[in-house]
Amino acid sequence: MATTSATDTADQDRLFAALANGTRREVLRLLRDEGPQPVQALADHFSMRRPSLSEHLKVLREAGLVSEERAGRQRIYRLEATPLAEVQDWLHPYEQFWRGRLKGLAELLDRIPDDDGS
Repeated sequence: MATTSATDTADQDRLFAALANGTRREVLRLLRDEGPQPVQALADHFSMRRPSLSEHLKVLREAGLVSEERAGRQRIYRLEATPLAEVQDWLHPYEQFWRGRLKGLAELLDRIPDDDGS
């Protein structure tokens, strides 16, 4: 059985906390769909002040979900999808659980006679 260190747990908590916010998930979607963008281009998608968006970007950066690169006076943000593999790994056993349950339900429904008399 694998053991989880306090550092791993803190990193995982930071990752899931970053994903818990809808604005941050939308930022990740924008970066996934439209590629790297400067802060202002991202801010244009939201009805919030730029400092508020900068706080969301900071949380995403600390969780390892985005990286920041300076290009002159601009800060360009890029999606870093690698940590999302950890989320997928965590969710996989639950997906298997539900697939098994749904398969069992399908088998049960297949055994029930149709109401149309056939």
